Amino acid sequence: MTFTLDTGTAPLLVSMPHIGTEIPPELHGSYVPRALAVEDTDWHLARLYDQLGRLGASVIRPRYSRYLIDLNRPPDDAPMYPGASNTELCPTRFFTGDALYVAGREPDVQERERRREHYWRPYHDALGAELARIQAQHGYALLWDAHSIRSEIPWLFEGVLPGLNIGTANGASADTRVAAAVAGAAAKYPQVSHVLNGRFKGGYITRHYGNPSQNVHAVQLEMCQCLYMSEQPPYAYNEALASQVQPVIGDMMGAALAACEAMYG
Repeated sequence: MTFTLDTGTAPLLVSMPHIGTEIPPELHGSYVPRALAVEDTDWHLARLYDQLGRLGASVIRPRYSRYLIDLNRPPDDAPMYPGASNTELCPTRFFTGDALYVAGREPDVQERERRREHYWRPYHDALGAELARIQAQHGYALLWDAHSIRSEIPWLFEGVLPGLNIGTANGASADTRVAAAVAGAAAKYPQVSHVLNGRFKGGYITRHYGNPSQNVHAVQLEMCQCLYMSEQPPYAYNEALASQVQPVIGDMMGAALAACEAMYG
């Protein structure tokens, strides 16, 4: 199986598209050796979000690394952020801009299509079906797309990111009341900086599935890894830091759910 889906009881689905760490052994020789350490993983998110069971959330998690296929990119590989550095559906560069593959071993058209059908499509078929199930049961659905990233990556963005980067595709993927509730919850913790629809406004998952007019609201949270772990190898989880930011995340998700409940009763 290329992913796992745990079905919950709440109108909440949490997607973690970049936590996978596996690369199929038969492809190892195509990558530069450094790539096998999958440094650009959204490390430890499942552990950080350990409160999801108590919230009754459904959770979908991939097995394989974003270096194989990026589940948060559109199937036609259109850039998500025109004019900026973008990662691809089948990435060919690290976040540093360095080449992921041995020269001449990059995936060709046929290989990219194979990966899309074998890894990308099953994840999205399951994600879409679970959202539909939640909406049918509750009358609405909240999709929370969970991410983390190093706080400084010059190839992708200038300077240092705010700690919490909330994205609703500039208001297209979630009602303004949901966005305001999430940002308001973050603002209660001034020790952690936050921004709404800044550098990261939401990737394909947020933009494609969020449809407020159909009672489906999607929010992406891209958070800096320095809030809960070391950003240097071996990327160790920091329990003391994590315990400080976990209530913030919980309150943000809770605020989003409360806003939806207030809207739909």
